Amino acid sequence: MSWYNTSARQLPWRDPGTDPWAILVCEVMSQQTPIARVLPAWEEWMARWPDPTALAEASPAHVIIAWGTLGYPRRALRLQECAGVVVEKWDGTLPRSREDLLSLPGIGPYTADAIIAFAYRERTTVLDVNVRRVLARIYGEAAPPTSLKAWEVERASHLVPDDGEAASQWNAAIMELGALICTARNPRCEQCPIAPHCAWLELGKPEAATPRKVQAFEGTHRQARGKVMRVLRTAHAPIGVEELRERSGLPEVRFEPALTTLLADGLAAATPGGIQLPIE
Repeated sequence: MSWYNTSARQLPWRDPGTDPWAILVCEVMSQQTPIARVLPAWEEWMARWPDPTALAEASPAHVIIAWGTLGYPRRALRLQECAGVVVEKWDGTLPRSREDLLSLPGIGPYTADAIIAFAYRERTTVLDVNVRRVLARIYGEAAPPTSLKAWEVERASHLVPDDGEAASQWNAAIMELGALICTARNPRCEQCPIAPHCAWLELGKPEAATPRKVQAFEGTHRQARGKVMRVLRTAHAPIGVEELRERSGLPEVRFEPALTTLLADGLAAATPGGIQLPIE
């Protein structure tokens, strides 16, 4: 925590008094997306839709356009769905209990715990990939399991301070340590404030028993969807299916499944004039 107080990145959502909704937006945007890409998008988003009411009233097309290239654009629509529920059920104020947070669209266990810790400064255990990696190494493991295990949560919960404010700081500190120092590749162990306690370092930094595979992006269904969405975000009118395929640069065998799933997910809409972003 002392290291965090002097070395943490200065990020606007960490400013004292930041609204819980703004923190939720940051958490949703940050899922599988680097902070460097999140920061400008978050600032623009919050300037445009500073609270759940503003976002709930926005056009889905504008929401998708504002999401830009953050990836997984379905997150944008889920965030708007969440805003609508918060307005309707909680009068525009993000709930603070874990049960209520988990009932909201698009909020899973990690996000709920992050809101409790970072927005409401209450004790909980926040376990993202960075925290799990730091704790794994402290206990002599090169990497955490591929999926979160109950024993990981139990182990981490014993380390979190009892006081809510201290717990919030601890969760933020260990998460930042994993993001900046105890990285997946080339960790900077010589700069780590808890290196003397690291069993993995003491063991000589052994490799993981099962190396993790990095999923290729080129040629994937996700890439194809992104190409179609890029065309739709810049279009000013509905586009015919064949023109959309040509402008996406995709062969038919990749274009058709991409368009089908985008329509099913509500990220695109079919109209008499062609394909466009959803209006309502």
